[in-house]
Parts: sequence; structure tokens; C-alpha cells
Amino acid sequence: MTTPVRVAVLGAGGRMGGEVCRAVAGDAELTLAAVVDPRLDADVVVRLPGVDDATLVVGVAVEDLEHAAVDVAVDFTEAAAAAATMRWCAAHAVHAVVGTTGISPAEVEELAALFASSAANCVLAANFSVGAVLLMRLAALAAPVMAGVEIVEFHHGAKRDAPSGTAVRTAELIEEARRAAGRGPWPADPTTAEVVAGSRGAIGAGGIRIHAVRLPGLVSHQEVVFSAEGQSLTLRHDAYDRSAYMPGVLLAVKAVARRPGLTVGLDPLLGF
Repeated sequence: MTTPVRVAVLGAGGRMGGEVCRAVAGDAELTLAAVVDPRLDADVVVRLPGVDDATLVVGVAVEDLEHAAVDVAVDFTEAAAAAATMRWCAAHAVHAVVGTTGISPAEVEELAALFASSAANCVLAANFSVGAVLLMRLAALAAPVMAGVEIVEFHHGAKRDAPSGTAVRTAELIEEARRAAGRGPWPADPTTAEVVAGSRGAIGAGGIRIHAVRLPGLVSHQEVVFSAEGQSLTLRHDAYDRSAYMPGVLLAVKAVARRPGLTVGLDPLLGF
């Protein structure tokens, strides 16, 4: 019988982290071995079915994992903490699965170098929803043949970063696909008077406009709106519950040991 993978969850006191704890605890191939969060209500975690409260390590910082004998650390916190988690994991031979957004390209380069020389591997993804990954792939497919594009992302009111990492990555993939097809730049923005500053949104890769909406009651939603002569094409993905991300997270947890170095995005794990 295969020994279950021992998993630590950082950010376990948050909504996403709590969902990860439940998913890990409910998977027979995994063991929830440690939870880390300064806000954590340990009693809630240890009462999860399948969790051994006698052996569960409960900590407030990644350093508390040093004697927890975990195989994989899953991080859904915030950018600075997640970067620190990945550095610690690379130095301590613990695989990492990270869904935290807002990590800079320079930090990604640094982390790639760290994991390249480490016994540990890392999967870093802006979005662990299979549907969201498919949306990005379809947007890249449409990019070379459409005349214009803008991105609108919608998230819950507690999300700290804007635009979302998924929206930023979507713009990058669209621009990469357009360049690879030998297409020219997108048409220049015709706006000459922005009556309210910022109303045209942020500017992403290739000058693609990205609009961020933050409202209570939402979870995670994104539209990519393409246009061409006399027509438009709208691609939309909706995550109504955080459980939508769990199949991707569990896939990454089980696959990370077989993916040397740093893997960016869920796409390679899905065979894209």
C-alpha cells in the first residue's frame, strides 16, 4: 500500500486554505500533517474527518514545519508570505504548491533558480480551476484572428490584489499567441478624454486593457471579450464556490514530486 503524501497547508485559517484542508483530509492518498496560520482556529481544523488531532502540527509560520516531516506545502496566503514559503521549501527539500498571486516576475526568476538547485520542486499557478485554464487556452486560440480584446475580472470584496493573477496571465497568453502568429499590435485605444481617471482599466501585456471588479458575494469570474468586424466573441468562466479549485490543487499536490524545478501554471499537468 502506498504511503499517503504528508501535506501542510499555509493560510489554513483563510477561506481558501480551509477548503484545501478539507480537500486534503478527504483524500485517501493524502494526509493533512500540518496547518500554518497566525489566525488559525486549531479546533476547527482538528475536527475535520480523517485528521489525527494528536499528530497534527499547528503553527504560525513556515518555520514551524521544520519538524513536521511534510512532503508538500500548499500555500494560499499573500505574495510576500508565499515567496518566503517557497524559499524555505527550496532550502528544506519540501515540495511546494502555491496558488497565491501577486508574485513579481523577478521573484519567479529567483525562485526558479532556487528550485533548479533544490531537491524540492514547485508548482506555482495563478488559478487552479480547470475551467479557468481552459478559458485561457481558448483565448490564446482566438487571439490571432480577432481584431480587439479586453479582459474583465470579478472577485469577492476581500481580494487584496488587482488585477487578478489570472487576468494578467490571460493577457500574457493572448499576446504571446498573437506574436507567434505574426500578427501586428492591437488597435490603439481611441479614447482621448478619460473623464474619470482609471475608467479604461489597467494596461496588461500588449496594451490589453484589464478591468477589475470587487464586490461582496462574488467568488471568481472572468470574461475575455474579443471583437472583429461586425461581431464579438465573449469567453467567460465562473467559479461559484472555492471547491472549484480543489481538483487542480489535489492534482498538483500529487504531481509536484515528478516535476523537476519550478512549474508555472496548471497547463503542463493537464497535458497542454
